[in-house]
Amino acid sequence: MTTESAHTIERVQTGIRIEKRILKVLKAVAEYHDFTLGNLLEGIVLHAFEGKVPFGAESLARIGQLKRVYGLDLTAASSHTLRESESEKLGPARGRRRTRRAGPA
Repeated sequence: MTTESAHTIERVQTGIRIEKRILKVLKAVAEYHDFTLGNLLEGIVLHAFEGKVPFGAESLARIGQLKRVYGLDLTAASSHTLRESESEKLGPARGRRRTRRAGPA
């Protein structure tokens, strides 16, 4: 713990859609640092909100390795050009009709 006092917070469960390879790298970084994915994301966002870099040189080198492992070739500039494919927009359960099974009579 730093010199700052602890903050009591309330966390909420959320469902977000995120690019698959980005998620894989984030999960691997969280695991490497023994954080939960949520804790890692909170730290990244809080640093970004203050214009601070969330990772040091060693972590950035590890992230570079993980990006290669998972084939993540996107950059910060890519964030303004990401578009979902039509099939991804529908999601896995959409675009198909769900049928209800008949229950016991």
